[in-house]
Amino acid sequence: MQGQVSPSSDAGDNILRQQGSGGLWDSVKKAAFVIGSGIFFLAAFLNSVTWHLQRFWGASGDFWQTQWTKIHYLFGGNEWALFFVGTMIVPTASFWLFNALLMVADSTGKPSFITRYRIQVDKNNPVDPEKLRQAVKTVLFNQVFLSMPMVWLAFLVMKWRGDPCGPELPTFHWLLAEMAICGLLEEVLFYYSHRLFHHPAIYKHIHKKHHEWTAPIGVVSLYAHPVEHVLSNMLPALIGPVILGSHLATTSMWFTIALLVTTVSHCGYHLPLLPSPEFHDFHHLKFNQCYGVLGVLDRLHGTDTVFKQTKAYERHVLLLSLTPLTDSIPDAPKKLQ
Repeated sequence: MQGQVSPSSDAGDNILRQQGSGGLWDSVKKAAFVIGSGIFFLAAFLNSVTWHLQRFWGASGDFWQTQWTKIHYLFGGNEWALFFVGTMIVPTASFWLFNALLMVADSTGKPSFITRYRIQVDKNNPVDPEKLRQAVKTVLFNQVFLSMPMVWLAFLVMKWRGDPCGPELPTFHWLLAEMAICGLLEEVLFYYSHRLFHHPAIYKHIHKKHHEWTAPIGVVSLYAHPVEHVLSNMLPALIGPVILGSHLATTSMWFTIALLVTTVSHCGYHLPLLPSPEFHDFHHLKFNQCYGVLGVLDRLHGTDTVFKQTKAYERHVLLLSLTPLTDSIPDAPKKLQ
């Protein structure tokens, strides 16, 4: 009769419900097992790597401490001179040595080992010498008249807060932690200041100078309007060591790495075993994508959606072979008009 349910129907529904709940529970258990196992093995791997690095640091710690003690003694208590060498001379010398090699390749096309990895193959081949001279002049101005005073101010603040040139080096784990924090702070400050400089009311007055290079080269990493250099180049890199009260050894290493990484990001070549520059190169090419350094905030804010649909995104990996990615992942053939 209508409105009645047979016993067999009730039993079938119960079985289906039990199977459904059982299937869901099995899925939850399997997911928990897989995720838990992944976390366990990842933690074990990280602990293993940290243990081996700690053994190396411990074995060589006396050596580095001895060298630092000699350097500290050499400067005879002149902490500003020591701080200046560590935060300006060492990073700046590393920057110009690396860029000297890149500028030779940009200007002459040699060595071919570098130029065959060019990202925008039809650009800067060779680079316009007048544009290059202008870029070098601007970068030198920024470093001498803007970076140096900011480093001096950072020294005064860090000296007021603590002892940045102390006789004892930081521990290995604290060095790693500070480098990670500095990287995250730089990502946040650079991303939002960079996006601000792309605002139409500001862009044409300040950031347009940096974007004169739609196909960037290494030295262009610091080719910027003075306001941009202070707020978007220097401040994001300085804020971490100042807040943390970092030791000079950590600050010097951080500045050197930051300068070399930004050079790689702008260099125009996707070289083997170096971080991929595809992300920032695409920003110069397309203007309104890929604002950050690490790409974390771009993913969060959706400012990498166009980038993820391109060949550049497929090439945005660490190159582990000698074959250029433009060969192994070529562009799609152009359609005939």
